[in-house]
Amino acid sequence: MSDADLVSRALAVAAEDPDAIVAVVGATGSGKTALAVALAERLGGEIVGCDSVQIYRGFDIGSGKPSAEELSRARHHMVGVVDPHEPIDAAKYAEMARAEVADIRARGRRPIVCGGTFLWVKALVFGLAEAPPADEAIRARHREAAEREGRAALHARLREIDPVSAERLHPNDLVRVSRALEVHELTGRPLSAWQAEHGFAETLHAANMIAIAHEPAALTARIEARVDLFLADGWIDEVRALRAAGYGGARAMGSVGYREVCAMLDGALAESELRAAIVRATRVFARRQRTWLNHADVAWLRA
Repeated sequence: MSDADLVSRALAVAAEDPDAIVAVVGATGSGKTALAVALAERLGGEIVGCDSVQIYRGFDIGSGKPSAEELSRARHHMVGVVDPHEPIDAAKYAEMARAEVADIRARGRRPIVCGGTFLWVKALVFGLAEAPPADEAIRARHREAAEREGRAALHARLREIDPVSAERLHPNDLVRVSRALEVHELTGRPLSAWQAEHGFAETLHAANMIAIAHEPAALTARIEARVDLFLADGWIDEVRALRAAGYGGARAMGSVGYREVCAMLDGALAESELRAAIVRATRVFARRQRTWLNHADVAWLRA
């Protein structure tokens, strides 16, 4: 399908409910940003980013932030707006994004949410389960345990008490693994039970959700080209600069790609193996994204 055909089909989905948010979701490397920008131009819209790495300042190349050309074509919100040391979870994101959506609508524009952090999309559209608030003492204890025993040990602990949450969370996702453990410690109930009870059944914002589907081989080729471009654009130097600025321990530094670049800079991964390691990790992440979306009401557009 040509890009023009893809945009045409996406416009048809968006037209099903002209008052709804348009949410362009899907796997890393599938072409979300390009489609969202094209939709914004045609619908008189503005883009609200929904990416747990792009939201941070300085994490530019490896997160695939919109290019200068894309930024000139459509106004973007929630991109590069948070200091890397500031923790952002789904609840905080949803609070911030709802304010942006309200402002966009107040100016007669159409909100277009774009990103691959699907839990954040769900938090914006459906709200979140009424689990207990954060407990900083518990979180600090989890961080200390992760440094002492490794993140995999915390994930193994989660698998014992909440296998459903453990299955959907990567062992390196310390923030979300810690949150799941925290909820169980505070309430005696698994986080997955709270979420199942909530069920994401009450819609806070009507949304037309759109995802681009690629054949596996085609998506792999797109991921490889994306990684090559990022490395050529200076991704390694970006990570060096962020670490020198004191952001080596930032949450975003543990995200896909940044984690592998850090391992290379620390001598734990050969530079000759870096590209393959990033591609492999990105493909695994993309599969997880598709799994999440298979349980959602999404209009799949086959590229």
